[in-house]
Amino acid sequence: MTAKDPLHGLTLQAILSALVERLGWDGLARRIDIRCFKHEPSLKSSLAFLRRTPWARAKVEELYLQQFKS
Repeated sequence: MTAKDPLHGLTLQAILSALVERLGWDGLARRIDIRCFKHEPSLKSSLAFLRRTPWARAKVEELYLQQFKS
């Protein structure tokens, strides 16, 4: 990451927590169709999935930027 990266200094946990606080799990599941957001969602299980699934992590980061950086 570089200093020009808008996500620089943010952890995946901070990003996901902010999205859940703003949108809730239901809102997150409506915007990103990922099973771990729909069925018994938890921060721990979602982080584990996102850390090993680059395409899903990219979608979460993109949504974060849309929600908080505009």
